[in-house]
Amino acid sequence: MIGVAFGKTPEDPEFLALREEFLCVYEQNLCEHTVFFDGIEETVGVLEQSNIAWGIVTNKAMRFTNPLMSRLGLDTRAHCIVSGDTTPHTKPHPAPLLHAAALLNVAADACWYVGDDVRDIVAAHAAGMTSIAAGYGYLGATDPTSWQAMILVDHARQIGQLVRQSVDDYAILGDA
Repeated sequence: MIGVAFGKTPEDPEFLALREEFLCVYEQNLCEHTVFFDGIEETVGVLEQSNIAWGIVTNKAMRFTNPLMSRLGLDTRAHCIVSGDTTPHTKPHPAPLLHAAALLNVAADACWYVGDDVRDIVAAHAAGMTSIAAGYGYLGATDPTSWQAMILVDHARQIGQLVRQSVDDYAILGDA
């Protein structure tokens, strides 16, 4: 965002100061206009009613993740929350997803990972998880049909439908 807004790269002497100022403003306004995507509350309800462990794995730093999850009421509902600085690596590296599976005490190959960026799908594949591309949300700059996900959903409610169809001992992780 700093590059787009100011034409600065990480090598530019002003980059770090601009980045820190941006992050401070972001932190102060963390949950101002944040809302769940349509169908997310329903999907979380399906997971909870089905007694399926679910969690969140994000590249956001814990400094932002924890207050955001608290304000959204997810900190007490998610079985695990893994931030971008929880492990030495961020997605697309599989380490955060594998850490989440370990926290849930679930084998990685029994997890589904839902993501709205190609990094999420790459990480899911590398971790040996079922990859589900969310065709809604952030989406990065690429078409989710090109991500090679095992499953593509166009709406969050479809995740709940998939869960209902296959209520086995899966753990569901998602990006925040």
